[in-house]
Amino acid sequence: MTELIRLKTPLADKDVEKLKIGDRVMISGVIYTGRDAAHKRLFDLLKEGKELPFDIQGQIIYYVGPTPAKPGQVFGSAGPTTSYRMDAYAPTLMEKGLKGMIGKGMRSDAVKEAMKKYRAVYFAATGGAGALLAKKVKKAEVVAYEDLGPEAIRRLEVENLPVIVINDVNGNDLYIEGERTYRQE
Repeated sequence: MTELIRLKTPLADKDVEKLKIGDRVMISGVIYTGRDAAHKRLFDLLKEGKELPFDIQGQIIYYVGPTPAKPGQVFGSAGPTTSYRMDAYAPTLMEKGLKGMIGKGMRSDAVKEAMKKYRAVYFAATGGAGALLAKKVKKAEVVAYEDLGPEAIRRLEVENLPVIVINDVNGNDLYIEGERTYRQE
């Protein structure tokens, strides 16, 4: 088992270059949320030559649409959503400085190539553990697209959000390597 790595956002190339598939990571600092509808709007802004509603340089986007927060909670259940729905937009966001994405499921070859080219990583958060993950959110505020409800872009302050590196900057893929290892045994 790999040692636990602690990362503080925003991330730099040196932060992501040391990560390898299978690494267990605790993320602290600011991250942003966004799903497909928000990603489409960000993509369209960039196509029009306009500024994004937040500084994406060195940031992480968590593919999540939280449930409403219960009284006394900062954030509702925060389970990851399936990442491939953002694959059409992710390379453009990485080109603009995005360093990390958190979700679940495999990524396309185009996204994996963009991670190598732009020095970014893909993390998985544990599906089914949304209530536990929400406890790692210390502050949350909508920064764009409030009309999207749970899918609005939020700025989160997180403390020790647990994730696993699925795709690293060298093009490695934990899902593929895991299957290969399993088949050899």
